[in-house]
Amino acid sequence: MNIVIVIDSLVGGGAEKVMLTLAEKMAKLQHNVTILSLASNAEYDIPDIVKVDSLFPDRASKVDRFWQRKNSILRLEAWFEKKQSEIGNIALVLSNLDRSNNLLARSNIKNVHFVIHNSVNAELARQKKLGPFSYLYLKKSKQNLNGKSLICVSKGVEKEITQGDLINPSAIATIYNPFDFEKINQQANEKNNNIPNEPYLIHVGRLAKQKRHDILFAAFAKLDKKYKLVLLCNKPAKALKLAQQYGIEKQLVVPGFQQNPYNWIKHAKALVLSSDFEGLPTVLIEALAVGTPVVSTNCTFGPSEILTGELSKYLVPVQQSEALANAVKLVLADKPNVENAEILKQVQAEQVALQYLALAN
Repeated sequence: MNIVIVIDSLVGGGAEKVMLTLAEKMAKLQHNVTILSLASNAEYDIPDIVKVDSLFPDRASKVDRFWQRKNSILRLEAWFEKKQSEIGNIALVLSNLDRSNNLLARSNIKNVHFVIHNSVNAELARQKKLGPFSYLYLKKSKQNLNGKSLICVSKGVEKEITQGDLINPSAIATIYNPFDFEKINQQANEKNNNIPNEPYLIHVGRLAKQKRHDILFAAFAKLDKKYKLVLLCNKPAKALKLAQQYGIEKQLVVPGFQQNPYNWIKHAKALVLSSDFEGLPTVLIEALAVGTPVVSTNCTFGPSEILTGELSKYLVPVQQSEALANAVKLVLADKPNVENAEILKQVQAEQVALQYLALAN
């Protein structure tokens, strides 16, 4: 089967990583997979088995705005036409993130399913604070998905869309993100001399308002000073500057973006997620897979679907640094065994890839 995955870019982020994992697994199942990135820049290592192409020679940040949209769609359609003449019918197209969605939703390209990686309402609420133009752009982007086939990365995201009145899809389903546990554990066991010898906690995520580093730092400031805090994020200098406000900059280890975060996660005493919203936070599942306990805000959506049963006591309300600090103290005292977490049985890469492939039938 010929499959194309369209995404805004391959610069470090959760959706990008998810789609690379999915593409690799589909290719291993003998399908012909191409990732079409709108932007030409990439941070992730691309698996040899997956083909990657880019549509624009730069960051492609404004390609879906009204003054460029028509030309961008023509360029996208021309790429698909050329691709089909080379390889034959494209049975499945997966569109990811707003810019890609905006172009594909208005194009004549067939067999497209739109993957929703985040809470739509939370994204809109955040965008409202950035001003009316940002908000209207995002609202219109979401409304472009009316009458389209949507795949949500968690049941929470699906429920929000079906119960809301902003998007009325033609079809909607939940498929959890895929995880290649064999590969994750292999990378988790790789030696890395940069990993601290002192006990540390870890947070993995870009420096963005949604991730609430301010809440994370306020919580960390309440903990025993023997712990370091490792941040795997994209703006180390900015993170250190923010940390100064909480008096914790000397305890911070900020190595920047890491191709292999898993050995960092494995050696941590706990992974902490402080976000206001998510879709299905992959990093929580990755931590459980390598045996690292997790503390998370019970944000919309995902954490409550991941931390179930005994692990649900490590969920705390959003924006409450005191509660987050207390949950970290609890998890450090409990040292729970997390490797049998229920979610791990539902997100194996092959199982997820087969659910996506079934969309083509």
